[in-house]
This record gives sequence, structure tokens and C-alpha cells, in this order.
Amino acid sequence: MSNKLGSHFPAEVLEQRAAEQRDRLHNSVSELRSSLTDLKTSVEQNVRERLDPNCFARKHFWQLAAGVSLLALIAGHGVAELFTRR
Repeated sequence: MSNKLGSHFPAEVLEQRAAEQRDRLHNSVSELRSSLTDLKTSVEQNVRERLDPNCFARKHFWQLAAGVSLLALIAGHGVAELFTRR
């Protein structure tokens, strides 16, 4: 079969097609790498925004204030028990 291909297509044409296929493959890999890099950057930025403590505190201020107040109330009750007799 390779004899048939060789007889129908000159070596120069086959080399040119191989070079074009290599170029297309190289371009596809380059595009994939750049899209993965962009995706990685986007994910990193999204994670940083979601894990930013200042931003989280601003969004959930009242929930955090209620939690801290509850902890302070429990701690105050525990300290008061140290000084009172039962």
C-alpha cells in the first residue's frame, strides 16, 4: 500500500502535508495551553475572592456579629460560674 501512496503522491507533497499537520497540531496544543492558563487564572481569582476574609465579613456581618455575641455570652456565663457557688 505504501508503494501505491508513493507512486500517486511525490515525496515533496507528502512532506508538505506532514508539515501542515504538524503546524495544525502545534497550534491546537498552543490554543489548549492558553485556554487552560486562562481557566487557571480565572479559578484562582474566583477562589481568592470567595476566601477573602474582609469580603466575607462584609457580606455576612450580621451572622458573624450574632455568632461572636453568642460566644461572648457563653464565655461570660462560664466565667461567672467560677465566681458563684452552687
